[in-house]
Amino acid sequence: QVQLVESGGGLVQAGGSLRLSCAASGGTFSSNAMGWFRRAPGKDREFVATISRIGSTTNYADFVKGRFTISRDNAKNMVYLQMDNLGPEDTAAYYCAADWMTSLVRASTNPAEYDYWGQGTQVTVSS
Repeated sequence: QVQLVESGGGLVQAGGSLRLSCAASGGTFSSNAMGWFRRAPGKDREFVATISRIGSTTNYADFVKGRFTISRDNAKNMVYLQMDNLGPEDTAAYYCAADWMTSLVRASTNPAEYDYWGQGTQVTVSS
């Protein structure tokens, strides 16, 4: 059983930055691909960024390319999402997720393939 706890959300002005963190416990962290997904009010959950087990593969949604960076530290069981140049359209609850025991270089963008989810952290960007 994997537990995921997100932190780092908050209120920021447009153009600002936030760094989300996700602490994992249970299981072997390096066995999991990790992902960040988000859900805005009235919208479906959507893929933001994913990273493979050792970080060799990363995927980004088109709307965050060049602004967000996903990274992980397997020694600390942590995954991060650095978010720069935020805009009001980025306002959402952000969720960390783990794709349990996946292949080494895989970083699926399909949320249905993720087995464990955190409770989410709210990001609000004011204009």
